[in-house]
Amino acid sequence: MSARSKARTRALDILFEADQRGINAENLLDERLRDRESRAGNNPYTAELVRGVVGRWNDINAALTDYSQGWTLERMPAVDRAILRLGAWEVLWNDEIPDAVAISEAVALATDLSTDESPAFVNGLLGRLAEVKATIV
Repeated sequence: MSARSKARTRALDILFEADQRGINAENLLDERLRDRESRAGNNPYTAELVRGVVGRWNDINAALTDYSQGWTLERMPAVDRAILRLGAWEVLWNDEIPDAVAISEAVALATDLSTDESPAFVNGLLGRLAEVKATIV
């Protein structure tokens, strides 16, 4: 597993936990970074991902809501919400990562961590965001 893939997994853990606890993900990240043991396992890309998602939180949620046909954010499984937020930030606002790579990584996370239907849903929604990217950013 590449360093960026590991960073995505750590960022997903933070986004998921913050969502479940109803707290700000950036505050949780800062808490983790202050923890000596956790800091040893953190890649700077983990922080970039979490801070990127938090910084674009409303824009990401709006895009996901607008393009997820028949699904509200609240209705999605929590892990899918976190994966989609992460993937949406990479697709829409991280020019260093090709869209296809960001989508593939998100689908891999959904395959490993969510329902059997989730990979196709994540692929379709992030693929749609990539198609309409110019109208969102």
